[in-house]
Amino acid sequence: MSKFFVKAEKAARYYLGRGFRLVSPLISDEKYIKMMYRIAMGKKLDLDNPKTYNEKLQWLKLYDRNPLYTQMVDKYAAKEYVAKIIGEEHIIPTLGIYDSYDDINFDDLPDKFVLKCTHNSGFVSICKDKSTFDIEKSRKKLTKGQKQDYYRLNREWPYKNVPRRIIAEQFMVDESGTELKDYKFFCFNGEPKMLFIATDRPYDTRFDFFDMDFNHLPFVNGHPNASKPIVKPKGFDEMVGLSKKLSKGFPHVRVDLYDINGKIYFGELTFYHYSGFVKFEPEEWDYRIGDMLKLPEMQQ
Repeated sequence: MSKFFVKAEKAARYYLGRGFRLVSPLISDEKYIKMMYRIAMGKKLDLDNPKTYNEKLQWLKLYDRNPLYTQMVDKYAAKEYVAKIIGEEHIIPTLGIYDSYDDINFDDLPDKFVLKCTHNSGFVSICKDKSTFDIEKSRKKLTKGQKQDYYRLNREWPYKNVPRRIIAEQFMVDESGTELKDYKFFCFNGEPKMLFIATDRPYDTRFDFFDMDFNHLPFVNGHPNASKPIVKPKGFDEMVGLSKKLSKGFPHVRVDLYDINGKIYFGELTFYHYSGFVKFEPEEWDYRIGDMLKLPEMQQ
């Protein structure tokens, strides 16, 4: 299939899904998930005998309803939860927590900081110099973010009751001096099985997947691979150990960490990578990773 038709297909599915979301409040979680899966993946969702990773994520959305997940996905409340397990030294300092953007007193914030919504993903403002920071642009972005019902978007139920607040955090940068690489560990019943590293964000984002021996895995999901080799981080073994602690007792959770000059910091906990609506290329990896995920009723 030509690149033109591939792009046309993706565009058609995007706008179909966008239109479908407009009527989503009228549809049950199960029906909504089945229809979104068909739109995104181009095939029927099998909830009775799920085999792929993306199928199993949909199953978990519907049937794994541990109330603790709501605290774990809250970007503010998760810090207290995580600190009790791995220690305060791994928590990025919080500079403030606000019910609305108008509550922020910028005089109290340092020259560099990060603002983000606590209940969703993608609504982030990074300030590297307070004297040139566009407060109004940031206000529009985060106020829009606070209005978003993240649960309705893809029926990720843990976000349904997360308070819609704004958190200010200390600005962090890794050894590159320009970015903060994300190390995202896919953990299954307390065992990290693979990870991906996010680089060159936000303008040329690259995702590279590795096994636990740091061998590069030959597939793409969401973003292309980096154009240059990625060096194993200094704190890799420590990150593996922390991931085990944070994922213990859960069928599946993605533990996101940062390695800043050998010191490890907690990022977030994610239960539904890409909400299970983004293809793996080649598709065989959707099945391979699906084999790693043992659903609660399938446990031996």
